[in-house]
Amino acid sequence: MTRAQYLDFDRADWASLRGRTPLTLTPEEVEKLSGISVNLDIDMVEETFLPLSRLLNLYVQGSQLLSSVTDTFLGTQPQPRPFVIGVAGSVAVGKSTIARVLEALLARWPHHPQVDLVTTDGFLFANQVLIERGLMERKGFPESYHRSALLEFVSRAAAGEEHLEIPVYSHIRYDIVEGERRVINQPDILIIEGLNVLQAGDTGAFVSDYFDFSIFVDAEKADIKRWYVERFLTLQETAFTQPDAYFRRYSELSKDEAVAVAEEIWERINEVNLTENILPTRDRASLILEKGADHSVRRVRLRR
Repeated sequence: MTRAQYLDFDRADWASLRGRTPLTLTPEEVEKLSGISVNLDIDMVEETFLPLSRLLNLYVQGSQLLSSVTDTFLGTQPQPRPFVIGVAGSVAVGKSTIARVLEALLARWPHHPQVDLVTTDGFLFANQVLIERGLMERKGFPESYHRSALLEFVSRAAAGEEHLEIPVYSHIRYDIVEGERRVINQPDILIIEGLNVLQAGDTGAFVSDYFDFSIFVDAEKADIKRWYVERFLTLQETAFTQPDAYFRRYSELSKDEAVAVAEEIWERINEVNLTENILPTRDRASLILEKGADHSVRRVRLRR
């Protein structure tokens, strides 16, 4: 799909599409939703995410109406099915923050109070499996995920199945938590966030085949690299200092050493993954959020 097949909005034009959508988050809630290196403010929420939540609310209502029409025609009992949203983009681009904000905003609309957010981290292979397969240096690349399990979960969730159990991932341990599961039980909206949510699965099917709407978070590579280094430095002083942290060995580095390590990891792993696997999926998205150097959204592209 070419960019000509997208409607293009600058920040002011997009903000005007908020209409009369009320701000349902307090400044304290907005602050809690901020990411490690993404400092949200009320202006950003009002100008970017309120219009987007309004658009998504209209999509959800339309989907629910269509489903009820089909059930009426067939003479069947209504079968609750979630509206599925995918959020894709690079490491450190801020997609997790955006997914959390949307989760919070969409849950405040009256037509869909139950919103669940699932990250694809839980579908990474356990570190031991990655080591056995020689994939630890490619963690985050498509082959490091149990893609068939992710596809099965999304397909079953989209069909409205109850009580679906999924693995839990620890960012501190940098691994799947053995024996721990999370239950997803027929939400009104299901947000799937991850690097590879627009990638092909093992069988040739796409996880995105089950998406009702998808978002790609975009930015210049130089900005994403800087954000990655900044996040690494923050984690060095926080999460990496915990006794069971996988990256505890980095907590004692000097700032210059930490910057050098972060830049090397970015260039050797994350930039390669972005270029080879993530960016090529961008134009599959229903909507592209283009971020500026300060993490604010400067342009929005909406598929026609």
